[in-house]
Amino acid sequence: MLRDTFLIVLYAAIGAAGAGLLGTGALRLLRNRSVTLSLAVVAAVTVAAMLAGTMLVSWAMLLSDHDLWVVTTVCSIAAVVSLVVALVLGRSVVRGSRALAEATRALGDDGTFTPPPGAPTAELAELSRELAVTSAKLATSRERERALEESRRELVAWISHDLRTPLAGLQAMTEALEDGMVADPRVYHARIRTEVGRLGEMVSDLFELSRIQAGVLALNTARMSVYDLVGDAIAGAYALAREQGVRLVGDGVESVPVEVDGREMSRVLANLLVNAIHRTPTDGTVAVSARRDADSVVLSVTDGCGGIPPEDLPRVFDTGWRGTDARTPPAGAGLGLAIVRGIVEAHRGHAAVRNVPGGCRFEVRLPAAA
Repeated sequence: MLRDTFLIVLYAAIGAAGAGLLGTGALRLLRNRSVTLSLAVVAAVTVAAMLAGTMLVSWAMLLSDHDLWVVTTVCSIAAVVSLVVALVLGRSVVRGSRALAEATRALGDDGTFTPPPGAPTAELAELSRELAVTSAKLATSRERERALEESRRELVAWISHDLRTPLAGLQAMTEALEDGMVADPRVYHARIRTEVGRLGEMVSDLFELSRIQAGVLALNTARMSVYDLVGDAIAGAYALAREQGVRLVGDGVESVPVEVDGREMSRVLANLLVNAIHRTPTDGTVAVSARRDADSVVLSVTDGCGGIPPEDLPRVFDTGWRGTDARTPPAGAGLGLAIVRGIVEAHRGHAAVRNVPGGCRFEVRLPAAA
């Protein structure tokens, strides 16, 4: 009895293994063909393995002709029905695969992906979700790239305009000096020096911004007090504020330690103060404050510009943005606030702006030193 059982198992395994090997070879040959053909081969191999094992066992058991005919007939009919059922059930997988392929093709054509409804398998459903996430990331990336390209175009246009004006003035003054048409050349010399200084500042801003955007801004951080940083910045901007008739107020500045690059953070505060002074009318006030907020230090500069249109608030720190003509300081290239954001983010901080009664408040949030 044991020997017969062993032989039955052996013959069934040999028949099924033979069908499986043939099916494996067929799948390798058809690996670059459609999923429909692959599913058909899988279904055919499954049915053929069952049929081969059964027929081999029946032949080895030396059944009578009638019994062997009955077994063969039953197995053949069952095999045909099983194959048809497997192919019919597999059509849903094929339809789901084709729908996913069409949706993916749309992702390559216009960049949008709409997941097909009712994925037939968990794997296709997971693939559909991943493609939807990828489509969303690509859309965000395209939008960011579009905004950057628009900022670059605006920057080039504004820089060209801002360079053309002082260069034209320099050319006119030098020609006047060459022709001897100036009664007091010292006046033109002073104007030329001023224009050259403005051009040098623009070039310096462009160089700083290029380092920030290239990610090569090297920071030499040291522990210092925010009180000293704000005090030095106010002292540096005092002359400009007095010239513009603007009051500088430094009340509410706490002596909080931070780990920053003193030179770069001084540039941040100087840009914010100059920006605020230019946008504040005569007899207005620019207030500077610094306070600790949990594990952060918040530096704020509040001006009296009258506020920024809400639709422009998200663009304030974009490269080249300068707002309306009424808010644009002389020779401004729209780089100061972009440099502020770049330096602050290099310090693992965050720069923001919001409107307050009578003006707006720029806030710089930095990690506080331990």
